[in-house]
Amino acid sequence: MPLTDTAIRNAKPTEKPVRLFDGGGLYLEVSPTGGKWWRFKYRFAGKEKRLSLGVYPDVPLAGRKDKNSNEWIKGARDRRDEARQLLAEGVDPGENRKALKSARVERAGNSLEVIAREWYAKQSTAWAENHGTRIIRRFERDVFPWIGGRPIAEITAPELLAVIRRIESRGALETAHRALSNCGQVFRYAVATGRAERDPSGDLRGALTPVKGEHFAAITDPKRAGELLRAIDGYQGTLTVQCALRLAPLVFVRPGELRNAQWADVDLDAAEWRYTVSKTETPHIVPLSTQAVAILRELHGLTGGGRYVFPGVRSQKRPMSDNAILAAMRRMGIGKDEMSGHGFRAMARTILDEVLAVRPDLIEHQLAHAVRDPNGRAYNRTAHLPERRKMMQQWADYLDKLKAGAEVIPLHGNAA
Repeated sequence: MPLTDTAIRNAKPTEKPVRLFDGGGLYLEVSPTGGKWWRFKYRFAGKEKRLSLGVYPDVPLAGRKDKNSNEWIKGARDRRDEARQLLAEGVDPGENRKALKSARVERAGNSLEVIAREWYAKQSTAWAENHGTRIIRRFERDVFPWIGGRPIAEITAPELLAVIRRIESRGALETAHRALSNCGQVFRYAVATGRAERDPSGDLRGALTPVKGEHFAAITDPKRAGELLRAIDGYQGTLTVQCALRLAPLVFVRPGELRNAQWADVDLDAAEWRYTVSKTETPHIVPLSTQAVAILRELHGLTGGGRYVFPGVRSQKRPMSDNAILAAMRRMGIGKDEMSGHGFRAMARTILDEVLAVRPDLIEHQLAHAVRDPNGRAYNRTAHLPERRKMMQQWADYLDKLKAGAEVIPLHGNAA
């Protein structure tokens, strides 16, 4: 006789499990502790098997609509009928459940978010802390909520574009381009580790609104550069900021790379600073002139016991503020329309080329720009290092002449 809800509610536990049969292989097992489990008994390939169908009352006897969501809740009889249908098709329902569970686990393990976090864990050890933080936050805010749970091998170019368009639509064009680039890196990592066949981000080249290059104020006239250097020498702020200001024109790296410089990356005896470029994530070498080494040795007595060359005022465990150098220049009376932190790069590039007649490829190498050989291959970080050492020393010596107010004439010295 089929079961009823009343009979199920009134079923009492005993010392041994009690089975209440409904029909078609479905029965309710009441455990000695009072738990009520739905079971389906069936035969497959000549063997008797059992399949769990859930716990009463979470799984009711018959299906019904949920009062709150109006969604259909499958009952034990619905689940039994699905299992019987599989049997009719020659499928073992127990093995089918195992296969589905395995597929779900595999899909979850191969999701974009899982693989992106795996990629991030491997790459972030070589990044500056703030750079890595920006990347993972970009994923967490703009990518994971939309496609993070999707199997990475199933994500299409239009699907990825829809996500990036969300960023673009709020006017964050540069963030959109960076997010697309980061996604491409994750897709290529998935390809390399055998979890995707291709990188769909490559199909989106030209799909985003181009980012207009930002103009950074820079002093590129040698005479005015000399005036700037003299102003820097006269700065009366903290030693840390003084040294950062004096070093900036000598190494002409990106402002974020300067303020995040770490002593572990600086070899004063070898006169080298080696680090990973934040923008391109590639290794880079900055040969240090004798003037740069002197500045760093002076500072080492103050900050050499810590991690950062230029630590912050409030905490030695963090680098100086990204506004420290700009604020110092403003206090010296240098307007934002005259010079920026990035301006030291433009100053070096212009004067090295137009006044000192240094080979352009050496300048580009030292600026950590992408430079390729005749076969289209990117040069490695040690390319033309001896010539770059000569160029950096020549540059430092020339800046000393400008600072001293010496006559500004093209030296046309060969840095190659």
